[in-house]
Amino acid sequence: MAGNTSSSLVLELREWQSCAATLAQHPDKFKVTIIERLSVCGGQATTIALDKEKYGTSWLNDGVQGGSPIFKHTFNFFRKYGHEPQEVKLQVSFGQGKDGFWTNVFPSQLVDQYSSDIKKFGKVLKLIKWTMPVLGIVPIRVMLRMFFFSKDFGDKMVFPLIALFLGTGNQTANVSCAILERLFDDPNMKLWDYDPGTLLPNLPTMVTFPHCQNFYADWAADLQSKGVDIRTSTDVTAILSRGKKGVVLQTAPFDPEKHDRAGDHTGPASEPETFDELVMAVLADDAKKLLGKTATWKEKFVLGGAKFFDDITITHSDAKYFSENYETDFKPELCAEPKSKDQEDQIKFAKNEVNGQDGEPSGYRPMYYTHSYAEDPRKIEMAFDCTNYQHQFRMDRDADQAPIPYENHVFQSIFLDKTHSNLWTIDQIDESKVIERKWWHQLGHRWQHYARVVPGMMFINGKNNTLFAGSWTLVNMHELACVSGIAAAYRLGADYVKFDDFAEDFFQKYLLISHGVRYKGGKKAPA
Repeated sequence: MAGNTSSSLVLELREWQSCAATLAQHPDKFKVTIIERLSVCGGQATTIALDKEKYGTSWLNDGVQGGSPIFKHTFNFFRKYGHEPQEVKLQVSFGQGKDGFWTNVFPSQLVDQYSSDIKKFGKVLKLIKWTMPVLGIVPIRVMLRMFFFSKDFGDKMVFPLIALFLGTGNQTANVSCAILERLFDDPNMKLWDYDPGTLLPNLPTMVTFPHCQNFYADWAADLQSKGVDIRTSTDVTAILSRGKKGVVLQTAPFDPEKHDRAGDHTGPASEPETFDELVMAVLADDAKKLLGKTATWKEKFVLGGAKFFDDITITHSDAKYFSENYETDFKPELCAEPKSKDQEDQIKFAKNEVNGQDGEPSGYRPMYYTHSYAEDPRKIEMAFDCTNYQHQFRMDRDADQAPIPYENHVFQSIFLDKTHSNLWTIDQIDESKVIERKWWHQLGHRWQHYARVVPGMMFINGKNNTLFAGSWTLVNMHELACVSGIAAAYRLGADYVKFDDFAEDFFQKYLLISHGVRYKGGKKAPA
């Protein structure tokens, strides 16, 4: 190795690009190699092609669709390469029928029924904050019983809400109260403000992502121009050793499309290669498996605490299936009597009679949906009306609303945890209307994750020439993925470039939690 240049290896997923970008600021200090088993960059942030004549646009983000306005690092990277995220007023539809439905668009009978629970919920959130970490590690299901909340309030309102927006799926009842409280109160993590009257505020602002595949391709091209070696369709087959002489491993060519996207090797393993440092931007269970015999007992303990579940997403245009399983239209019988001028205006908005806040075009057109099983109300299916949600469906037609017939809307139905596939409604979807199907390996945010994995990360990060990055290190958000990669690069000696006070504060907190390291200040972004 010439001079003082350190050879750094970063493995896979969307986290590697934020890590590599931060390291690439210092070409005199780091020689960066990326090993990516997929044929394209971006990890789960994938994009698929659509028939524009039929669906109104030529593309769809089918892995990661959007997020909160607090995703400062994510948006900073988008804008650096000319990809602008777009704001949208969020509309959600939970459950079905008068006894199970509620929304943030207009007053519902379910919200009226549990108004006292909703008010008490706000007080308990404050108590959780004051008693952290004691109540913080308690599972939500236990907390709801401790404070005598109605069982249906948990099943019909709390669990679907958390499952939908944090991607906790059917493990929501086991999520720690710390995450629940952070979702509503932490400036760096909250997706919206707690509303004492309706739980979820009316039409909060969310953000939809630009064409993810194009963005990640532009980002990768820029990194390559700066000397970063990106090896796609390449898999690490073994980590042979980690020590004072560096990290030794072997790779092999990989085809991610083989065996119904399970993937397979297409050639023999390479000769062993040596790198000074290793950043494992892979899922915790994959990291543990890859480390193999080189894993320490601490790494086995911490990484082994992360639990993952296999889910499948069906992208389709079966409007009949969607209407039968979700409340897709405004129905007077689902609406409660208004108690204020604001609620009167909300009903008029839902009926297409007046525009909403900030000139939002009128009409009840949910983007996010949940469907609960009668056999087990704590388990749900999640869905998106992508035509209502993603901006390109309306912007490609220069319209305030997507001018697409409902029968040509593009939907996503997400079926959670294949061990409970006997509950799924997947067989009701017309096969001729399926556009894409993809399996995902998703983190379950169980309370054990916050008692074992999150506090344990600082004891394995930076040890044995190895750092870990991924949203699983804290909570499953795209912003966490970006920040975790930047933090790994910072630990290796790269500068954190300051561009926003809020973003810097978030980075500082993550660095302390996941690495046990205090932030010493960064470098100002060029004007």
